[in-house]
Parts: sequence; C-alpha cells; structure tokens
Amino acid sequence: MAKLLPRSNFGQTVLLIGCLLLINQLVSYISMDIYVVRPSTQQINQLLARQVELLFRDLETDRSRLTVVDALRDKLADDGYMEAFTQPEAREHGLNQARLYMVLSKQMSEYLGGDAEVRISFGEEYLIWIRPPQAPSIWLRVPLTGFDESVISPLTIYLMVIGALSVAGGWWFARQQSRPLRRLQRAAMVVSRGRFPDPLPLKGPAEVVAVTQAFNQMSRSMKQLEADRQLLLAGVSHDLRTPLTRIRLASEMMSDADAFLKEGIEHDIDDMNQIIDQFIEFVRGNPDEVATSCSLDTLLKEAAHQEELRHTQVELDLGDTPEIELPLVAIKRVITNLVENGVRYGGGDLKLRSGFDKHWVWFSIADNGPGIPESQIETLFEPFTQGDIARGSVGSGLGLAIVKRVIDGEGGRIRLANRPQGGLEAIVWLPR
Repeated sequence: MAKLLPRSNFGQTVLLIGCLLLINQLVSYISMDIYVVRPSTQQINQLLARQVELLFRDLETDRSRLTVVDALRDKLADDGYMEAFTQPEAREHGLNQARLYMVLSKQMSEYLGGDAEVRISFGEEYLIWIRPPQAPSIWLRVPLTGFDESVISPLTIYLMVIGALSVAGGWWFARQQSRPLRRLQRAAMVVSRGRFPDPLPLKGPAEVVAVTQAFNQMSRSMKQLEADRQLLLAGVSHDLRTPLTRIRLASEMMSDADAFLKEGIEHDIDDMNQIIDQFIEFVRGNPDEVATSCSLDTLLKEAAHQEELRHTQVELDLGDTPEIELPLVAIKRVITNLVENGVRYGGGDLKLRSGFDKHWVWFSIADNGPGIPESQIETLFEPFTQGDIARGSVGSGLGLAIVKRVIDGEGGRIRLANRPQGGLEAIVWLPR
C-alpha cells in the first residue's frame, strides 16, 4: 500500500487536498440528503397520500352502482393528472419496470392507515405507482412533471464546480510550494557534479527561503574552497617542477660513466611530472566544457588507432551508437585512462565494445590480465587507491578516481567487473 502513495511533496499535498475535498463533498451530499432531499420527498409523499385519501372519501357514494376502478376513472376523467389501473392493466403499462421503494411505501402505509406500496418508474418522465390499502387490486399512477433526469440538477452543478475549483486551487498551491524545492534539488545535483550554479532566488515559504539561503551560502563556500585548492595545487606544482628541472639539467651534465644513474634519474623525473599532472587533473575535476555532438564509436576508434601504433592488439566490437552531447576533452580523458590501465595491467590485448538502448549509450574496455579481487573493486575508485595485489603499484592511484568524477559529473555510471575468461572489464553508461 505504501508503494502506491506519492513520495514527492507535490503529490502528497495534492493527495491530501483531494482526500479532504472528497470528505467535504460526501458530507455536503449527505447533509443535503438529510436536510433537503428527504424532507422534500416526505412532503411529496404526504401530499400524494392526502390526495388518495380524499379521492376514496368522495368515492363512497358511487360504490353501489360502479366498480371501484370505474368509479375512480369517472372521478379522474376531468383531472388528467392521476390515472387508475387494474393489476393486469398496470403491468401492461410498465408496472413491472418500476422500482419498489420501501421507505416511501412505509410512509404511505402510515399516512393511509393500511398496507400500501409505492413504486417509481424512470423514463422520459417520473411516474409514481401507488397501491392504496382502500383498494389493494387497484394501482394509481401519478406523473411528476418538472423532473427530468437528463437535466443536471443545480446541486450537482454546484458540487462539480466547487470540486473543480478546489482541485485546481490545490494543484496550484502544491505546485507553488514544490517549485522552489525542485529548483533546489536541481541545483544540489549540479553542485554534486562539481559545478557551482548562480545563487538561487529566495522565493517560497519562509522555511524554504531559509534552506535556499543556507544552500547559496554553502555553494559559495564550496566554490571558494575549490578555487583555493586549485590555487594551492598550482603553486605546489610550480614549486616542485622548478627543482625537478634543475635536477634534469644537472643529470644532463653527468659523465658517460654514470649513464645508468642518469637514466634512472630521468625516469624518476618523468614519473614525478606525470604524478603532478594527475594531481592537477584530479583537483581540476570536470570544468565547464562546452558539450559537442559526437558518437562514442568515433572516440573509441581514435583510442584504438593510437594503441595500435604502439603495437597493442585491439579488438573492436562497436554497436553504431548514436551521437550524443559530450564534453569531448573529458570523455577522451576517461577513455585514455581506461585504455592505459588495460594496457599497463592487462597484458597488452584490449577489446573495445559499445552499444545503446532507450536511455543510455555505453562502452566497455576489457583486458586479459589477472583481474582484481572482488573485495577491492569498489575501493579502486577512491583517490590514491591501487589494486596492488593483482595489478602492480605503478602510478599515483588517481586514474580511476578521475574517471569516476568525470562520469558522475555527466550523470553516468561506471562498473568494474572480472571477466569469466579472465581479465577486467570497465563498463561506462552515459545518458542519451
């Protein structure tokens, strides 16, 4: 039952207003029935009973020379309002299609002082059938003019108008209440992807305004913190590269007898420069790059071509993916990092696949290496974490963390899984 209830504030507010409106309509309808409809029906029934009673009272003198039904017809000939029928005639004129009303029959019995029966037939006009206790074999038929069920009563129109206005008002109220919350939710998603939107307008109820104001303050603080962190890392990078450059120059001046030592120093300097680049890339995150329409197949073919130039065997199994809006530099960085991991740790052979469905475009990069223990797969996306046991410990451990940050920033998903035939497969889904 709980799964059927709306979970959003907008849906819950509309449901609450709808339930209250339904209860109000039911109470109004019951009140109208008790205080208006039933008294009116009782008055009509009492008037009909009084008319039947007077009709039979005036008929006392005629019973010696005519049957009751003939005397009633003679009496009603000039009336043109009430008609008298015998039991067979009443059936021929639609008595069997009339509905029996026990409440009206009971009231009529009390008014006439005997066992009476009241039925009502519906059609082009309302017809009331009365079997009086004075003549149990006779049926009196009384048409009720002015009653037409094809015409909506003023009460029904009133209830429909009030209901429609209440629903429209409740929908507008709930929408106004939930609009700033939806705006806040969208802005929070943007901040979670490493971007910082403009301050949100302070609109809505006082509580929502207070939350929005706190969110704006938090966003400004995070933006300033991110700027300070990038500035700090840029300064550290600059300060580190200066002595590294001096060390490289010093190594160039070493004699040929120290060639082995010189080669090791240069290799260590290259590694340190690469680690510094990864630090800067990780802290920079996914900047506000303009999205470009492109197919993942194109990017995968480019990456495969670059690796083939390095004598890496690459198998392509592309699914003719449609073009989507992509930050090309960021997605190329993702593919490059995953390909480099596969080449470095996976034995040199790669398989690149792609495909799409209604909501996602995906690609995967699989290698033939030893794989990763299942317990370590989720931790690989954390900064400075490596799968040391199975895949070595080269690098700074930021490659997959950078990939995860870029994919999360685009609203996508990434999953690492060991292949049954051996090796590790990285699967990336991006929204269409």
